[in-house]
Amino acid sequence: MRISRILLISAASFAAFATPAYAQSEDEEWEGAYIGGSFGLGAQNNDRNETVVFDTNRDGAFDNNVNTVLGANAFAPGFCGGASAGVAPTDGCRSDKDGYEYNIRAGYDVQSGNIVYGFLLEGGKSESRDSVTAFSSTPAAYTLTRELDYSVQARARLGYAARGALFYATGGAAYGKIENSFSTTNGVNAFTDNGNSNSWGYSYGGGAEVKIARNFSLGLEYLYTNFVDDDYVVSVGPGTAPATNPFLLASGGTDMRRSDSDFDMHNIRLTASFRF
Repeated sequence: MRISRILLISAASFAAFATPAYAQSEDEEWEGAYIGGSFGLGAQNNDRNETVVFDTNRDGAFDNNVNTVLGANAFAPGFCGGASAGVAPTDGCRSDKDGYEYNIRAGYDVQSGNIVYGFLLEGGKSESRDSVTAFSSTPAAYTLTRELDYSVQARARLGYAARGALFYATGGAAYGKIENSFSTTNGVNAFTDNGNSNSWGYSYGGGAEVKIARNFSLGLEYLYTNFVDDDYVVSVGPGTAPATNPFLLASGGTDMRRSDSDFDMHNIRLTASFRF
C-alpha cells in the first residue's frame, strides 16, 4: 500500500507537468549525449519476516540456535524487521526508513526512426535505512542496521519516441557502498564487527520523458534496485560474561548476521536532462 500511494502521487505529479510540456514541444529528436539529475524516494520492500541467524560453532554455516545451559532457545522471544524500541518484542520496533535520494547522470542515445537505444551512468546518495532486531530471553535486544551511503549504476535503455515523448525500459549493473552498524542492550558480552560493505547488484525498470524545450526534458522513472549484502558479521565474545553464557557454550563465541542478504528498494524519481 505504501509503495502504491507513492507511485500514484508520482504519476499524478508527472502528469501535471507532462501535459503542458507535451503540448509545447513535439521535437522527436532524442539522439546524442545528455547530462542531468534526479530526485526521488527509495522505498524498501516489506521485510517483516527477516531474522538474525547464528553460527555458534563458527563453521561459517549460520544454521545454529543459541541455546542456554538447559537447552532452551535463548532467542525464543523472536525478531522484528526494524530497530527495537526496547528490550522485548512487546516494546515494539521502529519501521525502516524510506529515504530521499539524489543522483546525477550522463548518457548517450542513438535513434532509428521511433526506436531509441543507448546507455547511461548514474551516481548519487540515498537516505534509506534498513534494520532487523533479535530479542533474547535475558531480556536484551540486538539490532543490525544498514544504510546505502552512495551508489553507482551503469544501465542500458531501449525506448519508443513519439510527439516529443520518450517511453523506455532500462536495466543494468549497480554498485553500492553500504554502511553497517550494530547496537545492543547486552552489556556483558563483547561485540565486534567487520565494518562496511562494498556491494554489487542490479537495477531495472522504466520511465518516460517529455521535452519542454528542444534540448531539455523532464521525466518520471521507476527502478527496482537490489544489492547483495552478505558480508557483514557481528562476532560475540566473552566480555565479562560467565562461561555459562549462551553465546559461549558451543565454541567460546558466536557469529551473527542478517538472514536476508538482499538490500533492495523501489526507486521513484523525477528526472531532468539537458541534451547537447
